[in-house]
Amino acid sequence: MPFHVVVGRGATATATALLLAGAGDRVRMASRSGAGPEHPLIEPIALDATDTGALSRLAEGAETVFNAAAPAYHTWPDLLPPLFGSILTAAERSGAGYVMLGNLYGYGPADGPVTEDHPLEATGPKGRVRAEMWLRAKEAHDAGRVRAAEVRAGQFLGAGAYSVFTLMVQPKVLAGRPALVPAELDVPHAYSAIGDTARALVAVARDGRGWGRPWHAPTITASVREVAERLAALAGVPEPRLDTMTDRELTLLSLTDPFWDEMWETQHMSHRPFTVDSSPMEETFGVAASPLDDVLKEALSHM
Repeated sequence: MPFHVVVGRGATATATALLLAGAGDRVRMASRSGAGPEHPLIEPIALDATDTGALSRLAEGAETVFNAAAPAYHTWPDLLPPLFGSILTAAERSGAGYVMLGNLYGYGPADGPVTEDHPLEATGPKGRVRAEMWLRAKEAHDAGRVRAAEVRAGQFLGAGAYSVFTLMVQPKVLAGRPALVPAELDVPHAYSAIGDTARALVAVARDGRGWGRPWHAPTITASVREVAERLAALAGVPEPRLDTMTDRELTLLSLTDPFWDEMWETQHMSHRPFTVDSSPMEETFGVAASPLDDVLKEALSHM
C-alpha cells in the first residue's frame, strides 16, 4: 500500500493527510507535537523535522513527502532554510517526490493577475527566503536528485485556517463587534481555501505533469469587505463594521508582538490589488476554486 509523509500539523497539512487517507493511502504525519487527525490510515509521529536522519528514516519508501511546515511568522528567515533543507534532503534520500506548500510572498510587489512565470522579485526577508526555498528545490529537481514541485496559496480561508482574515476579521464579525484590519477593505485579494489547497497538493503529487515547476492553488478573488459581508450573511449576524488599521496603530501593536511588525513587508498585498491566475491548476488537473459561500459555510460548520 502506498504511503506518504506529511510534515506539519496545520489545517492544510491535516486536510492533505485526510485526503490521502480517504483515497486509501497510508500517511505518516510528522510534527514536533505529534498531533494529527484520528484516522486508521494516519499515523501521527512526534519528530523534529530538522533531524534529517530521523526524517529520512521515516520517509524511506514513501511515495511523496509533503512539506506543509509553518514555523512562527517572524522566524522564517532564520528557521526556514535549515528546516526546508532537511525536508528536501529526506525526500532526496528516500526517492520520494517532494511537494512544497508555498505562498505568494516570493513575487514581491506585482501587477496582477500574477502567473507562475512571474519573476521572484521579493525584497523583504520573508519573501526572499520563500523564493530561495523554491529555487533550491528546483535546482535539486533540475539536477535529477529529486522530483519537486510547489503549490503557492493565497491568504487562507476555511475550517482551521490561520490568516489575517480568520484571526482579525472572522471572530469580530461573528461576535457583532468592530474589526480593525491591517488591509484596505475594498481592493481585490487572492484567497485560497484550505480544502482546495490540499486537493491541489495531492493532484500535483499524483500527476507526472506536476513536477519541476510551481503551481498556484485555486484562488478566490475578493475584497476583505466582500468576504466579511458574505460571512455575516451566512451566519445570520449584523452587517460587518470594518475599518483599516492606521500606520500608527500598527506601529504600536508591533511593540507588543513581533507578528505585527511583519505586516509592513506584505503591504503591497494588503493595501493594493494583488491577484493571481490559477487557471493552469484547473486546466491541467481539474482542481478549481470552491465557491466562496461553500468555503465560509464549511468554516462555520466547524465552529
